[in-house]
Amino acid sequence: MEAVISSLVSRFERGSLNRRDLVQSLALLAAGAGVPSVAAAQAAVDFKNAGIDHVSIRVADLDRSMNFYQRMFGFTVVSQDRAQHIIRLGNSSVLVSLNDSKPAGTIDHFSIGVPRFDAKTDAGYFSQRGAMPLQGDYAGFHIKDPDGVNVQISKR
Repeated sequence: MEAVISSLVSRFERGSLNRRDLVQSLALLAAGAGVPSVAAAQAAVDFKNAGIDHVSIRVADLDRSMNFYQRMFGFTVVSQDRAQHIIRLGNSSVLVSLNDSKPAGTIDHFSIGVPRFDAKTDAGYFSQRGAMPLQGDYAGFHIKDPDGVNVQISKR
């Protein structure tokens, strides 16, 4: 755990992690410290039956992009949060999440859906493997890959 904390502080000092994410990561790390064992957490996080839950894309024009995905793929609006500028499209479940933010045309995050997942319980699983669990404003529980890509983990 000391290595994870040291890594968090180093990233903060280099400017690649903001203060808010540092505090959230430390809080999740502390919450995960009570996890009984890595084996127990690993049994709870079932990645053998995981799949891509959805991809979140930053777009310049929410309505234009929504119309494109509806016209090209026949997707319907599964849910939306106009206050956060998010429209989620798919068939019966969300496949593409569009959010009106910059830089447009980039992937904000992708989500791996697992059958059993509880952010509070499973934070220790990721912390013990050197990841820094973060809780985003609308992206939910996520970690960053080595290149800074947001990978959301969600219950499928």
